[in-house]
Amino acid sequence: MKPYSLSAFLFLLVVYLGVQALTGERGLLSGAARDARLDQREAQLTALTEQRADLEIRVRYLRTGSLSRDLLEERARAVLGFSDPRDYVVRTVAVTPAAASETVS
Repeated sequence: MKPYSLSAFLFLLVVYLGVQALTGERGLLSGAARDARLDQREAQLTALTEQRADLEIRVRYLRTGSLSRDLLEERARAVLGFSDPRDYVVRTVAVTPAAASETVS
């Protein structure tokens, strides 16, 4: 059995590496899962880019040089929790970045 032990070890090593090359995390058969995850991350990037652009616009309107009274009033009401009796208030649940990353992964 001694002369075949090295051959058996090398054979098992080749089989193990072959299985990993096909089914491992970066294997040939896991390409569809990587593509799906890439599409999901690209959609998330698009949403975050749109959110950032909206926030940049809001910040621009809150600066001293170009202060928007409507936006200032809206932010003050949101922060203080007050509303005009004539206003219709629609409350929504905001998704936190931590909760969004848990659902993505």
